Amino acid sequence: MLVSDRINFISNWINDYANENKFNLVIGVSGGIDSAVTSALCAKTKIKTIVVSMPIRQNKNQHNLSLQHINWLKSNYNNILDYTISLDSVFKSFKDTMGSFNSELAFANSRSRLRMVALYQIAQSKNAIVVGTGNKIEDFGIGFYTKYGDGGVDISPIADCTKTQVWEMGKELGISKEIIDAKPTDGLWDDDRNDENQIGLNYKELEEAMNDSHSKYFEKYNKIRKPNLHKMKPIPICKLEEE
Repeated sequence: MLVSDRINFISNWINDYANENKFNLVIGVSGGIDSAVTSALCAKTKIKTIVVSMPIRQNKNQHNLSLQHINWLKSNYNNILDYTISLDSVFKSFKDTMGSFNSELAFANSRSRLRMVALYQIAQSKNAIVVGTGNKIEDFGIGFYTKYGDGGVDISPIADCTKTQVWEMGKELGISKEIIDAKPTDGLWDDDRNDENQIGLNYKELEEAMNDSHSKYFEKYNKIRKPNLHKMKPIPICKLEEE
């Protein structure tokens, strides 16, 4: 599928779902390529698209890219409504309250879940659905998707797209080169670590391993994937036997 066709296909899919259910769209914008592309795909529908930047002790450059992208959206589309909501004090209060359950990883993931709560609060008040930004590698490859507000979503438009395809769409859509070239990061830590630091493989290596079990990266990919398989399966349900 041509990049332009993929863009139109996904944008039309969002449009059909939202119009069928008479919903607006709300999405968290992080300054990363996934949320930049997804928000642009939403904007192309001409449906009211609410974009929200939710910094929590955020890296300044990440936040600046987020604001830069929001300004780009507003200059290119007339259906954008934007908010910047600092969750610093909310996170501090949560962390102080949960201090007895100290875990650096858990608190990092809680940032995403606090953003999720904020997005759903906005969505409910604006008759909107929460749009996810997870891509194929994260959602179905290694389960690395507690991201910028993606602790829970209503629809996931780019979940069948590899990171390479997301980058391709970003270039086609005219997304900022700074965002396209930025090292992917979940933005959930106080330092500058990125996805590759945490995973140990870059996205091209992950894509190769996902598609080829003979790849030299497959063993490492599979080692990352196995502990996260539960995230990629339906929620286990205890089914009662019929009498």
